[in-house]
Amino acid sequence: MEIPLPANKKIYFASDFHLGAPNMTVSREREKLIVQWLEMVEKDAAHIFLVGDLFDFWFEYKHVIPKGYTRLLGKLAALTDKGIGISVFIGNHDMWMDGYFEEELNIPVYYEPQVFTISGKKFYIGHGDGLGPGDHGYKFLKKIFRNPVCRWLFSCIHPVMGISLANYFSRKSRAATGQELEHFLGEDQEWLAIYSREVLQREHFDYFIFGHRHLPLDLRVGPDSRYINLGEWLNYTSYAVFDGATATLEFFTEAGAALAQSGVKDLVQDRR
Repeated sequence: MEIPLPANKKIYFASDFHLGAPNMTVSREREKLIVQWLEMVEKDAAHIFLVGDLFDFWFEYKHVIPKGYTRLLGKLAALTDKGIGISVFIGNHDMWMDGYFEEELNIPVYYEPQVFTISGKKFYIGHGDGLGPGDHGYKFLKKIFRNPVCRWLFSCIHPVMGISLANYFSRKSRAATGQELEHFLGEDQEWLAIYSREVLQREHFDYFIFGHRHLPLDLRVGPDSRYINLGEWLNYTSYAVFDGATATLEFFTEAGAALAQSGVKDLVQDRR
């Protein structure tokens, strides 16, 4: 799929907003910040990729969606109404999307990694969950959660109970894996870097763009290939921008940049 990039326009990438976490009060402030970022990038955005886990939980019943997120959803609708392209990828926390974004917001939703060509550069884009070596337990659960029968069974639970139950398990999941996701494992152990190198053995890509990892990472995975992880918005407010020649990691707030630079959560940028 080719994305046109007019002169003086840019492509933006962000992921892992986790709206709804840890509670609606804190989430609301983060949502306002995300809308401010969207207002900034709309001045020169040709396309915006939102690469999964926009919500800490999302399920589309036939006539119900989770309460809240009005500011974000309204802003996304305003952007597409202006002709700015937006693409959304599901993540492991919001994999149960089922037509709302396409019908109400005119935004395509992708359930697997996709290939895009932009200004002659090849991009491999996806959330990143379930890719690479290991994590067999989650890969098994992912197949269950994505099964249409399981989705139908969950839809039979009343939304009050279903959403409460899902939010509970979402918090439990983050508590169990959050610390594990905070530390850089080394270039030889980062599973999405390993996965990118495996893909490169079959086909060349200039950029691999993933979320899920929660660390802003920029790693060289081949002579002319880089893996960029978009980080998250609970701490870093990190995103990537492609100007037609180069993709770079950026930070929307000084606090996010300072946190990354302090090494507290191990920002890695390797542009050798």
